[in-house]
Amino acid sequence: MLETIWFVIWGLLWAGYFLLDGFDLGLGALMPFIAKDESERKAIYHAVGPFWDGNEVWLIAAGGLTFAVFPGAYATMFSALYSALMLLLFALIIRGAALGLRGETESRWAKRAWDRMFALGSILSALLFGVVFANIFQGIPIDAEGVYQGSLLTLLNPYGLLGGALFFAFFLVHGCLWLVMKSNGELRERAKGLAPKLWLALLALALVFLGSSAVFTEIWSQYLNHLALLIIPLSAVVSLLAVMVFMRRDAWDNAWIASALFVASAFFFGWIGIYPALLPSSLDSAYHVTIHNSASSPLTLKIMLGVALVFIPLVIVYQALVYSLFKGKAGKGEHGYY
Repeated sequence: MLETIWFVIWGLLWAGYFLLDGFDLGLGALMPFIAKDESERKAIYHAVGPFWDGNEVWLIAAGGLTFAVFPGAYATMFSALYSALMLLLFALIIRGAALGLRGETESRWAKRAWDRMFALGSILSALLFGVVFANIFQGIPIDAEGVYQGSLLTLLNPYGLLGGALFFAFFLVHGCLWLVMKSNGELRERAKGLAPKLWLALLALALVFLGSSAVFTEIWSQYLNHLALLIIPLSAVVSLLAVMVFMRRDAWDNAWIASALFVASAFFFGWIGIYPALLPSSLDSAYHVTIHNSASSPLTLKIMLGVALVFIPLVIVYQALVYSLFKGKAGKGEHGYY
C-alpha cells in the first residue's frame, strides 16, 4: 500500500513540474521566433523570471524522493539513462545560467548570446524530457541486474522521438498561452495568433501518440483491465479540446488552466499505464524495476510520507503566494535586471 501511495505522489511531483515549468520551457523555445526586438524579449523574460526557479523545485523534489523512496529505481535510471539525463542536466544548467546572467552584461552581443542559450536549453530540455519518458513508458532494455543493454541512440526510436515531439508541442502551447496572459501589445496579438496553430499540431501529435501507445507499449492493457481508469485519457482529450474552446471565446486564463490539466492528464496516462513498474524492461517482464522490488524499507517510506505531507503543502502555499503576487502583466519596465 505504501509503495502505491508513493507511486502516485511521485507521479504528482512530475506532473506538477511539467505543468508549471512547462510554460517556462515553451516560452524559451518560442522566444527566437516570436520576439521581434529587445523590449519583447524582456517581456518574455519578465513573464518567466519570478516563477522559473520555484517551478524547478518540483523537479528537485521528484529526483530527491526517487533516491529516498525508490533507491533501486534511482540507481537503474541514472545508470541506464545516464547519457540522456546528463544532456538534460546540461540543457537545464545552460537555461538557468542564461536567465541568471543575461542581466549582468550591458553588451548587446552578450545578451543575444544568452538569449540563444536560453532558447537552446529550453528546446533541448523539452525534447529530452519527452524522449526519456516515452522510452520509460515503452520499456527500456535493462537486464536482470538492471544493466542497460543499449546506447543513447537506442533511445532515439520512433516512439521515443514521438514522445519528444509531443512534449515539445504541449510545452509550446502551454508557454504561448502563458505569454498571452502576461504580455501586452503586438507581442500579445502575435501569441494569440500563434496559439491556435500550435494547438492543431499538438492535437495531431496527441492522436498519433495515443494510437502508437497501443502498438509500442502495454499502457492500454492497464486501462482495458481497469475501465474506471479511462477517466485519465478522457480527461486529457476533454481538456485539450477545452483549450481551443476557451481560445475561441477569448478566455485565455481558462485556456491555460485547461492546458495545465491536459499536461498533467497526458503524463498520468503513461504513468498509470506502467503501474506497478517504475522502469519496465523491454527485454523481459521479469526484469521490470517495480515499486515493490526497488522501494526502501517500510519505516523509511512511513517517515518520508510524513515529511512529504508537511513540506509539499508548504511549497504549494509558497508558490501560490508568488503567483498571486506576480499575477499582473509582465511589462518591459518590470524586473529591470533582465
